[in-house]
Amino acid sequence: MKYQVIVIGSGPGGYVAAIRASQLGLKTAVVERAELGGICLNWGCIPTKALLKSAQVYDYLKHSSDYGVAINGEVKPDFQKMVARSREVAAGMSKGIQYLFKKNNIEVIQGFGKLAGQGKVEVTTDSGEKNIYEAEHIILATGARSKQLPNLPQDGEKIIGYRKALTLEKLPESMVVVGSGAIGSEFAYFYATLGTKVTLVEFLPNIVPNEDEEVSKQLARSFKKIGIEVMTSSSVESVDTSGDKCKVLIKTPKGEITAESEIVLSAVGITPNIEGIGLEETGVIVENGRIKVDEYYRTNIPGIYAIGDIVHGPALAHVASAEGICCVENIAGHHPQPVDYKNIPGCTYTIPEIASVGLTEKAALEAGYEIKVGKFPFTASGKASASGNKDGFVKLIFDAKYGELLGAHLIGLNVTEMIAELVVAKKLETTGLELIKSIHPHPTMSEAIMEAAAAAYGEVIHI
Repeated sequence: MKYQVIVIGSGPGGYVAAIRASQLGLKTAVVERAELGGICLNWGCIPTKALLKSAQVYDYLKHSSDYGVAINGEVKPDFQKMVARSREVAAGMSKGIQYLFKKNNIEVIQGFGKLAGQGKVEVTTDSGEKNIYEAEHIILATGARSKQLPNLPQDGEKIIGYRKALTLEKLPESMVVVGSGAIGSEFAYFYATLGTKVTLVEFLPNIVPNEDEEVSKQLARSFKKIGIEVMTSSSVESVDTSGDKCKVLIKTPKGEITAESEIVLSAVGITPNIEGIGLEETGVIVENGRIKVDEYYRTNIPGIYAIGDIVHGPALAHVASAEGICCVENIAGHHPQPVDYKNIPGCTYTIPEIASVGLTEKAALEAGYEIKVGKFPFTASGKASASGNKDGFVKLIFDAKYGELLGAHLIGLNVTEMIAELVVAKKLETTGLELIKSIHPHPTMSEAIMEAAAAAYGEVIHI
């Protein structure tokens, strides 16, 4: 019952922290109340990407004649098989975590974990049995859930969150998606591609509002091409679910309108899971709904740490994993570099995909930089033309004085696989001229990175 490290939560922050702790020779246990792998593997990143792949395959088949492939008969989506495949992929990944825990001698304690005083964790099983476990170091990695708004009360039938959107019984005829961040935009693309009439409502002036403005506008154009109605600077005021269809009152810049839809998907953000885990009793400080930590994820209480969606920073799986590694390496007496929050990549898996890192053009100017901006469109890319999807571009922002890469903003086919090059370049303080002189293979989508850098310095060849 005594451990050196107990991690509460087995999402991408918790399970990675536990494995790294075990690698460093610390006796480790993980407390998990549901499936191993947390929301990301079971109800987030992984199953959504499986659904999106199914939509992409369906879209390819619909346009197979463009590639010289004839298909006899009607191509139709089998929605239930898509959902079943998504669940199988998620289950396989969860089993993979189970294997990794066994390989690394990590004990899994099933139940709801909470702090129970200095160095103690109380775990309540499904049957109500309570047990106390002791550890020198306790890491909170309890994740987050879909945010509930008073005017959008989720009933799991007509007004739903992302979990239900993954497992609907049938393909809806119509859907209003509220919120156009990564979750909202990905589901909007998925359902629209399969034939659902989708209306995407965003409160701010641009969809995917955290992205560079040019990227946002490109995605809006791409969405409109596949039939998504995009409504920006708009808000859902109320939803009447009393009839067969939802009557959605939407406030727009031109006045209020009422839209009818079978389903309303609330994708307005997340709420950290910090209730009932013993923070108040233990005296752990919470600021603005998140646990306050230092650069090594130590709370104000010795021996208690927090990582992932419950602390300040981007709520992303890869961020939680990096935080978990940094946290346990510090516990083990190493001297890890703190996570650099200025060099965190973000990805959205619509078609076209979005990937970005660093400052937007607007943010760079507001920060006082004199900048050079280079942009290369995929309409000029041989690989994009051969692939049959030329939507998008690569946009790079450099400090004009020193040539430092300040930000990278990509939208197009497979750009989520390209962003890591720019994360590494930024980490190594690579200059624009060094990117230009780094030979990129032809024909590839990644050539556009070299060309965008060349465009910033007036040396671009292919536009």
